[in-house]
Amino acid sequence: MNENKTNLVYGVKDMPKPFGKVLVFAFQQVLAILAATIAVPTIVENGMSQSAALFGAGAGTLVYLLFTKFKSPVFLGSSFAFIGSMLAAFGGAASVSVGYLGLIIGAALAGLVYVIIALVVKFVGVEWINKIMPASVIGPTVAVIGLSLSGNAIGDVLKGSIYDATNHVYIMNTTGLISLFCGLVTLFTVIICSVYGKKMMKMIPFNIGIAAGYVVATIFTVIGIVAEIPELLIINFGLFQNMQWIPNFAFIEAFKGFADVTAFGEYFLTILVAYVPVAFVVFAEHLADHKNISSIIGSDLTKDPGLHRTLLGDGVGSIAGAFFGGCPNTTYGESVGCVAISRNASVVTILTAAVVCLVASFIAPFTTLLATIPSCVMGGVCVSLYGFIAVSGLKMIQKVDLGENRNLFTVSVILIAGVGGMALSFGSVKITAVACALILGIVANLVTARAAKKEEVEATEENN
Repeated sequence: MNENKTNLVYGVKDMPKPFGKVLVFAFQQVLAILAATIAVPTIVENGMSQSAALFGAGAGTLVYLLFTKFKSPVFLGSSFAFIGSMLAAFGGAASVSVGYLGLIIGAALAGLVYVIIALVVKFVGVEWINKIMPASVIGPTVAVIGLSLSGNAIGDVLKGSIYDATNHVYIMNTTGLISLFCGLVTLFTVIICSVYGKKMMKMIPFNIGIAAGYVVATIFTVIGIVAEIPELLIINFGLFQNMQWIPNFAFIEAFKGFADVTAFGEYFLTILVAYVPVAFVVFAEHLADHKNISSIIGSDLTKDPGLHRTLLGDGVGSIAGAFFGGCPNTTYGESVGCVAISRNASVVTILTAAVVCLVASFIAPFTTLLATIPSCVMGGVCVSLYGFIAVSGLKMIQKVDLGENRNLFTVSVILIAGVGGMALSFGSVKITAVACALILGIVANLVTARAAKKEEVEATEENN
């Protein structure tokens, strides 16, 4: 593949000029990964810091870029896959400080899994991966990654409404209607900028869309404050009253807890079981993300810089993220979607976004402002982001001959298992729907591989 065959405005090695443009593009990347990155510490709680998670994402991305020789334009952020593992780390400790120690130990063990797989890939190569995970497997898996996130995006757009699980419908109320309106303003601003905008507008549709949605949400919130109507309070400006000026770094809390660790062997085993199996699951998503971004930039990243380097970057970057923010990192589909929509694959943009995260984590008013962006506005952006991820996977399937039953069954199994939400839990270990779909797809591909070889032999005999 060649970058010249893509529709990118800026290729991987390009440097947007002037530098002011780079800052604008970088801020868009930050916005794309922001909601999910700061959501993880919010869900886990236990005193975890959103600003520290943002710093960890920036640090992890810098590590990733170094390992991949600045050839892969992907941002790393807090991994949702490890939320159960993180909760287990806190639950298995005597205090919060010991829990932070568990977060770092767990991330190190998960990173070790990446290192081991990277070594295998380094010495054995990637052909075995291409055989068990061809386009008929990777394509629908990438599509599932986007589709599996669709519920989150719609839930955010309809924030405040009541979901009737029995009838699978959202019951609209005042807050829900306003959230929907703000989300749609954001979404259609993104669409209009991308389709009708001039060159610069097409490259920063998320910035403009979020700004438009935020303005509308602010108007409703101000009216709600003045008229004392709680249903109109879409933005929580109260966050500015308790701003966190210094990030609560995980390693500081972890060092405090060294002396409190008792029954370390049992505790270590708990962390091992909680983190290591999940690392194998995230490896599958890592591969799908890199196949996806490779198709966008026109260069196979599994060959150059190599899958072993992307794995090492992701693994060590994950450890760096947990060391500072407590959250293991992973490559973000939102970042990939941002590259696809903006057509800006410049690694300089990703590098600048990482630096912005590092600096911004110490600027309390800035991080608080980002935290006040309402869910409905981010949901409007994510509708397009997640949709682009799904479409990228479907584009890969275009290269697959679905007239052959072996391909048809493989693709079908993955789509139904993934969209159907086939997520399984074994104790503290949770296998995501994406991972289950990929595993079933690999099995289906291997089961039908013999038929493929038979068809090749018969075709050769006919030609002779």
